[in-house]
Amino acid sequence: MSVMTSMTAPAQMLTRYRGARRRTLELCEPLTPEDMMVQSTPEASPAKWHLAHTAWFFESFILREFLPGYKLFHPDFSWLFNSYYRSFAAFPQKSLRASFARPGLEEVLRYRAHVDEAMEKLLEGNPEPEVLARTELGVNHEEQHQELLLTDIQNAFFTNPLRPAYVQDAQAETVCAVVDPIRYVEFAGGLRDTGHGGEGFCFDNERPRHKVWLEPYALADRLVTNREFVEFIEDGSYQRPELWLSAGWDVVEEQGWDAPLYWSREGDGWSLFTLRGARPLTSMAAAPVSHVSYFEADAYARWAGKRLATEFEWEAAAERLVVEGNLLDSGKLLPSPAQPPVQEHCTAQQFGDCWEWTASAYLGYPGFAPLAGSLGEYNGKFMSGQMVLRGGSCVTPRAHIRASYRNFFAPETRWQFSGIRLAEQMRHHQ
Repeated sequence: MSVMTSMTAPAQMLTRYRGARRRTLELCEPLTPEDMMVQSTPEASPAKWHLAHTAWFFESFILREFLPGYKLFHPDFSWLFNSYYRSFAAFPQKSLRASFARPGLEEVLRYRAHVDEAMEKLLEGNPEPEVLARTELGVNHEEQHQELLLTDIQNAFFTNPLRPAYVQDAQAETVCAVVDPIRYVEFAGGLRDTGHGGEGFCFDNERPRHKVWLEPYALADRLVTNREFVEFIEDGSYQRPELWLSAGWDVVEEQGWDAPLYWSREGDGWSLFTLRGARPLTSMAAAPVSHVSYFEADAYARWAGKRLATEFEWEAAAERLVVEGNLLDSGKLLPSPAQPPVQEHCTAQQFGDCWEWTASAYLGYPGFAPLAGSLGEYNGKFMSGQMVLRGGSCVTPRAHIRASYRNFFAPETRWQFSGIRLAEQMRHHQ
């Protein structure tokens, strides 16, 4: 079997498939056709492209191989909506996706319906295990694009002079909560197993499970807040090269950073742009700081006299926790103040709110082998120049995240919901 799977039964997989496909369309309901054409940064993609590409994935890697007599919806879609699978087909330059005025939105929706009808037929016909495995991969792929769709539209609306809100409703007001000062939860370290183990789906980059040695360490019991990050700014930290990695300082100077992405000066204070529109920082002071790069997270940790956790330290702390928190299913769509952990001697906000930058470069685990064929390009070929993030965010589907999940982005990336959890080394007891 070429794909990691949980050996889900066909009926369960069909239910999971339908739910994921329906949620993608629901996320597009607040958008106009014009909204769905915008690509505001080369990192992002238009919502219409996300709709088409996720259908392309099922058509390309499942239907054309496993459904006898399947007819492609359109012969050009095989390359037009390919993202980066070079061994599969050619593909257009990513930064030009907003120029795809054709096919129109209605045709893209017909494409999705065409693929859905064929997938339903395949999954209802006692499919072989490889079909179920690839469908589960495709569902998880679609969930990744649900998160990307939301982060991409937030960037698109931020660049719009009108600064429109994606949604605006009764949840728009954030309670001005007060959080306790950061405390540190100690972990003994030692020889630990890390990586995905046991049953259940995982991506290839989460395996194989292997052992790592951890020195005693401590993690902050919550994420760094907006209020705390303001202190970093007011201390002139964006003008202090001694706090920054060399490559980070180069980006600060080149791009003129003086605050996280989506922060704008408003009189004597700051305004934060969110999926629920612009909001004064004072209304979100206790919420986690978000949309910071690895470079900013590392500089903040240095300024605070701490460091970032490694991905293995993070996973060891999270492995025994239930996956719960402010994820996409909460409907909040923005980071929220920390709630006390339900378990003693545990950290809060381990899942949801913001992806947490770690100090670990994105590399393959010992014994890592990519999937066979074009699917091997899913994760493995990006293991260079990227840093690992853990934990999910306020726009990550709950069913999608787990303790072993490894997200990864280039260290200057800021358009994702990325935040900061501090760590420190513990001294050995003599």
